[in-house]
Amino acid sequence: MFLKDIKLLNYRNYESAEVTFSQGINVFLGENAQGKTSLMEAIYVLAMARSHRTVNDKELIRWEQDNARVSGRIQKKNSNFPLAISISTKGKKAKFNQLEQKKLSAYIGNLNVILFAPEDLSLVKGSPSVRRKFIDMEMGQMSPIYLHHLVQYQRILKQRNQYLKQLAFQKKKDLTFLEVLTEQLSEHGAAILAERYLFVAKLGNWAAPIHYEISKQKEHLGIDYQCTITLSNTQDKKQIYLDLLQTYKEGQKRELDQGITLFGPHRDDLKFKVNGRHVQTYGSQGQQRTAALSIKLAEIDLMKEMTGEYPLLLLDDVLSELDDERQTHLLKAIQNKVQTFLTTTSLDGVKKEMLEAPKVFRIENGHVEMESE
Repeated sequence: MFLKDIKLLNYRNYESAEVTFSQGINVFLGENAQGKTSLMEAIYVLAMARSHRTVNDKELIRWEQDNARVSGRIQKKNSNFPLAISISTKGKKAKFNQLEQKKLSAYIGNLNVILFAPEDLSLVKGSPSVRRKFIDMEMGQMSPIYLHHLVQYQRILKQRNQYLKQLAFQKKKDLTFLEVLTEQLSEHGAAILAERYLFVAKLGNWAAPIHYEISKQKEHLGIDYQCTITLSNTQDKKQIYLDLLQTYKEGQKRELDQGITLFGPHRDDLKFKVNGRHVQTYGSQGQQRTAALSIKLAEIDLMKEMTGEYPLLLLDDVLSELDDERQTHLLKAIQNKVQTFLTTTSLDGVKKEMLEAPKVFRIENGHVEMESE
């Protein structure tokens, strides 16, 4: 899979732009606040129908304009098609192959991307919410069914939390509606947990040999899924559903006292071990960064395994955060395998000998020019 080109209209500081990409490595070169990260963001928005930098879509619209548009042409093994996202003050519309998609969940997954930014280096040592978001964003691209259950789970969770608060403050007394919400939450939660457990197991299988290689055969990486119920590879969704129901039943008094849902996928986490020790707690910064890099590189092959196509790789100013050793492993891993987009203020800190025939775009004040070879 690769992105042939992209068109921007009234997007961030771009009045308009049209850029044709290489199937290999594409470098966006420019000073800060000139538009290179915005161009990278536009690719992400085209894939995910949302930004990774802001939750407010209005920020994507150029100053004093009413709407913005991002469109592009995608090439897969057996097909090519256009994608487009239109953003206005009233909302956004997504089109696949010229047809408007009624639900964004039906749009996501047509273009798969993996984003690696400096903040992703905190994937290991950051908060559990960072790791849950990581799982949800990656799995949402690969599994429409997972995305459906996640959207429904989040909707019911919000409703259940509101009702628990009303019960806690005695504004409501009927527990029947709570039981209905609990059953619905458990149904979608079970589907999410079954998919997550499989995803984490596969991710660990891909990440372990990568980490072993980067650490010069000194470290073994393990990834565990930490859940509010006990999970195993012998459980099916029905058993997970029953276990969730039992957990909610046993913890009902605590939830009523606190007025919030205390159990389920929204409370889960990932734990990383290096040579048997928790790297979040006991690992050095170097070990934590190596683990994060290994996970990101593992995603590339895992996404290929699950979708049949390699994703696009977006490296947003991340090479400057990696030492020579980690840069080498990253660039070796992607060479001649995935279409890559890289933002940087300068190529001086990049191992240029590892970049095979990159296509370099110089970006200044919302204008893009391809550098002559």
